[in-house]
Amino acid sequence: MRGVYLKGHGDFDMLELRNDIPVPKPGPNEVLIKVGAAAVNNTDINTRKAWYSKGNGDSDDASWSGNPMKFPRIQGADVCGRIVSIGEHVNTQRLNERVLIEPCIREFNGEILTQAWYFGSECDGGFAEYTVVSSIHAYAIKSDLSDVELASFPCSYSTAENMLSRSKVLKGETVLITGASGGVGSAAVQLAKARGAKVIGITSKAKVEKVLQIGADKVLMRDDNIIQKLGENSIDVVIDLVGGKQWPDLINALKPSGRYAVAGAIGDPHVKLDIRTLYLKDLTFFGCTVLNENVFSNLIMHIENKNISPLVSASYPLEDIVKAQQSFLDKQHIGKIVLKIN
Repeated sequence: MRGVYLKGHGDFDMLELRNDIPVPKPGPNEVLIKVGAAAVNNTDINTRKAWYSKGNGDSDDASWSGNPMKFPRIQGADVCGRIVSIGEHVNTQRLNERVLIEPCIREFNGEILTQAWYFGSECDGGFAEYTVVSSIHAYAIKSDLSDVELASFPCSYSTAENMLSRSKVLKGETVLITGASGGVGSAAVQLAKARGAKVIGITSKAKVEKVLQIGADKVLMRDDNIIQKLGENSIDVVIDLVGGKQWPDLINALKPSGRYAVAGAIGDPHVKLDIRTLYLKDLTFFGCTVLNENVFSNLIMHIENKNISPLVSASYPLEDIVKAQQSFLDKQHIGKIVLKIN
């Protein structure tokens, strides 16, 4: 089959388009999916560059889970496709189902994992014509949206829904979202509004109108002084995808008993925390990686009920994966960049 191998950690030359990759065979509890589309994510780039490694140039902990990567690897966690073959223990009614793959993997090859994996990181993903996954991670979807549109949902929207769920965002609360024009940020804007929250997004000047269009009640610029604009103790929940130099202001802006949820650090993973602020304000912090139960099924419900809309900035054929990742890294887009596979 046609697909893209990640050959090792490094630059774009580590991505190799191949036409001779064996089609995977589903195990007893797995399904074979013909991939329609798969979106590009920060995780794809971070894994390739060994960004997750906390060592000094040592990439032995450079996967999403902190374990050594096995190469070659087929990346791609955002997958929409159809089930074309099933394992012996899978209900035959699942054949030809249109599905979205849950990117946070708890079962692989019939075994329950002690530590969650990321689809396309610890196991092969969707940057190929076919992929396999445990049946429990292939969710049937009934929608008139295209494969490209549906592929924009799994990672970003499940991450956003997980952050909102973990931090228990309620109707009427004020939520501050960093990186509000990115994949997870724009998803969080929509999902927070679906919960009835007031949303303040942080983005660049060029993207203000788009962030307002997708539901934000107010928008701040990345270089704005958050405390001057909003005041201390003004925010119920912070949804953070950025980190960086503004981080202390995010914490100072939280009300007493406020909640902070984080699932990204594209600004800078190293921040300064005055621990007195944490305990004197009775704040709660949530590091959000592994999806809570029901998060992905809730996302499917939101899509089928049309509570949220896909945000696709651009789509590329699989052979243009480098162009797609270059465009992703330029950060001029709003929403998702998607690869069309079949």
